[in-house]
Amino acid sequence: MGGDGKGGRLRKDGNADAHLLGRVLSRSRVLLTALSALTAFPALSCTRDHRIPLVLYSPHGRDQLSLLEQAFEKLRPDVDVRWLDMGSQEILDRLRFERVNPQADVWFGGPSTIFDRGIHDSLLAPYRPVWADKVAGAAPDQAGFYYPVYRTPAVIAYNSKAVQRLEAPQDWDDVLAPRWKDKIIIRDPMASGTMRAIWGLIILRSLRQTGDTGWGMRWLRRLDGQTKTYTISPALLYEKLARQEGLVSLWDLQDILISQSKGMPLGYVFPRSGTVVIDDGIGLVRGSRHVEAAKAFIDYVGSTEAQLLTARQVFRLPARTDLPPDSTPPWVAAVDRDMIVAEIDWGLLSREGPAWMAYWDQHVRGTGNRER
Repeated sequence: MGGDGKGGRLRKDGNADAHLLGRVLSRSRVLLTALSALTAFPALSCTRDHRIPLVLYSPHGRDQLSLLEQAFEKLRPDVDVRWLDMGSQEILDRLRFERVNPQADVWFGGPSTIFDRGIHDSLLAPYRPVWADKVAGAAPDQAGFYYPVYRTPAVIAYNSKAVQRLEAPQDWDDVLAPRWKDKIIIRDPMASGTMRAIWGLIILRSLRQTGDTGWGMRWLRRLDGQTKTYTISPALLYEKLARQEGLVSLWDLQDILISQSKGMPLGYVFPRSGTVVIDDGIGLVRGSRHVEAAKAFIDYVGSTEAQLLTARQVFRLPARTDLPPDSTPPWVAAVDRDMIVAEIDWGLLSREGPAWMAYWDQHVRGTGNRER
């Protein structure tokens, strides 16, 4: 994860980093973060200009991070925004490893369950942004360490050239139908906050209906038997769907909309029984070397200007509740109209989710075909 040939800057796209991180993560998370942190140190230590190097760790991808980088640097020409794009769980692991020598300034993106673990591990410093009272979903127990910037709904995605909308799975259970055997592609859940939230939805449903997690794990085992592959990055997920290496996936709305805007043949449906909607947060990294710039960036990301910019350009669903309806793009109103939000016990998911995911990784992944 060295420089990109421009004065030792962090590599902006992060694709190679994400591939390396994803490949190693499922087997050795500690080794992953050790290697990734060590290789980043030289890039952070050198620069050829006198701007403030503001470092973001984020799962939000090249399109959104480049957009906000350029917009913020116009407002603050004294700041050089740098970022690494990786999965939410990978960010948590990396920050844990770097706790004694923090390299990042802002943790930008991920579900509340993973941010809560960051608070528990003392990875975040308290900061209340100027827009804090304008967003829904900021829980009192967050103690001012992070706040939601976007809402990220999960959807059922499909290749729209090979599958008609009405033929696509219309609800979670539909993906278990025999016709989708070996036609499902899943982002590796161990590295992804989005997938962990979807898995959590299934397990919480199991608890409500049966009183334990057994039914949910059996459901996930059946899905494993349907799954052709687990991809190490979102980019590979879209590519495989577009090439019809698989026809169906479970993923987040924003990335599917971006892919559509680039001409990829991807469609989506909201599960009719309800979907998980992640409060996608932002927080100040404890030990940040550039606190003033970090706070300014956090203030900017939640501003009306930035919320509308990301809604229009990269299909982010704003967390702010005070945006003028005539200024938001039409797709925002369509999502609010069509989406059914499932009830999620985020506190329980935050406490028990890591153990559920560890069990899934050790005892469910790769076992689905043994059931047949």
